[in-house]
Amino acid sequence: MTTQPEAEVQQRPHDPDLLLQVEGCEKSFPGVKALSGMRLDLRKGEVLGLVGENGAGKSTLMKLLTGIYEREEGSFWLNGEPLEVRGTRDAQEKGLAIIHQELNLVPHLTVAENIWLGREPVGGKIFTRPREQVSRTRELLESLGLPLDPNTVVGSLTVAKQQMVEIAKALSFDAKVLIMDEPTAALNDAEVEQLFGLIRRFVTRETGVVYISHRMPELKRIANRITVIRDGRYIDTMAMDKTSMPEVISKMVGRAINTDARPENVRDDRPVILSVRNLSTKSLLDDVSFDLQEGEVLGFAGLMGAGRTEVARAIVGADPITSGEVVIKGRPVTIRNAAQAAQHGIGYLSEDRKRYGLMLALPVTHNVALSSIGGKFSGFGFIRDKAITAATEDARQLLRIKTPSVRQLVKYLSGGNQQKAIIARWLVRDCDVLIFDEPTRGIDVGAKEEIYQLLNRLAAEGKSIIMISSELPEVLRMSHRIVVMADGRITGTLPAGATQEAIMALATHREDDEPLPAPDSDAPIIPNDEKAEQ
Repeated sequence: MTTQPEAEVQQRPHDPDLLLQVEGCEKSFPGVKALSGMRLDLRKGEVLGLVGENGAGKSTLMKLLTGIYEREEGSFWLNGEPLEVRGTRDAQEKGLAIIHQELNLVPHLTVAENIWLGREPVGGKIFTRPREQVSRTRELLESLGLPLDPNTVVGSLTVAKQQMVEIAKALSFDAKVLIMDEPTAALNDAEVEQLFGLIRRFVTRETGVVYISHRMPELKRIANRITVIRDGRYIDTMAMDKTSMPEVISKMVGRAINTDARPENVRDDRPVILSVRNLSTKSLLDDVSFDLQEGEVLGFAGLMGAGRTEVARAIVGADPITSGEVVIKGRPVTIRNAAQAAQHGIGYLSEDRKRYGLMLALPVTHNVALSSIGGKFSGFGFIRDKAITAATEDARQLLRIKTPSVRQLVKYLSGGNQQKAIIARWLVRDCDVLIFDEPTRGIDVGAKEEIYQLLNRLAAEGKSIIMISSELPEVLRMSHRIVVMADGRITGTLPAGATQEAIMALATHREDDEPLPAPDSDAPIIPNDEKAEQ
């Protein structure tokens, strides 16, 4: 698609049903063409889903609209009038508000103080009016149906309620266009329903929402239309009720993806690489036992707080074990930290990659080499920089990490490519056991598919993988067996070919409940006591 000349763009006839229009938008960064000839139309009274792979240009376009970046070419219209945005405050005052995936709140201030930060009601020239600020906040929250106290300190709120504060803050500017970037990434099902109710109350004949998400089922429920972009270019816009998710995904990645693939069971004669026996921790875990075979992808499923992440942390020494043991290739081991876990051939990818997995201010090379410094990348007291660069370059090509250079700071990579950088770290370390906690959280379907293929390839090469995921379709697609947890205990194990219903039956099962009947399928539930004997 070529960019239209500015004069031609400005003469484009206005559709009175359109709230926001983007035409011929261009934006470049050093070494990267982020947007080329981009267009987008948001109708009045609709929720427009915006999808694309990580790095497709979604966030860049939204930052242009809200004044965070300056566009190089192209035009914006709001209600048929040319729109020029000169900074974030100007965008808010003109009716464009954005809620980022990473919330932008001051944790030690109250709800009211966050909403009116920098716009506090004043009396005279220098004194603020706290009571008026609280009163105005209460009126705003009540009008939105939000169950929040204006005097509550934001840092004490859950992520879901902090997001409500962000929405209230955005709407306090009398927003006409609300842009939401991955708003449900950290929400549970009940909180998602609450968010959807808030979105529906916001949308009127004079307002609209641009909803960015990687979660296709959510888009099916909340969006009226869906716009697909790829590699910084507009691809298509479709009515949600007249398209299918495979069609949307194919347009996103430029190829068809088989979302129905299922693994076969691992052969019983495969050796056990990792054995966990009667593992307990002070905080949650109670008598957890399971085996991981060579070449197996062992899925861990369960509701929030079930103990899945705690199992991973206990294995790698992040949480102290009060009883039980970890056995690697038949030999009991003591692991007190991640470095010792790596020495025993166990690599761990945390669910919070930015907090626990990455050094954002350092380049890709340093992040990939982190767990191998002191080993293959050092000699005679010196770091072998050329070896690190070569190994990182090999990993970049193998995993298709999109970066202008392996010397690029990792904070500038998209979420999917940051995830690949951590995976590269453990591939370079050549660990036998890989623990992936939410390996595809916050990344697009194209990057997900690449990670799925990578995990399958690693398993085929003999690597043993524990995959923890909150997405049941992902667990079912990838796992040779599925361990299900509830309240810090394993409630059962399911073979490949299980159903979501079977997983949820175990995930909601409590110790004092009646025994579960086997489901009517070819994938019978294996109770935990029988599983331990196998």
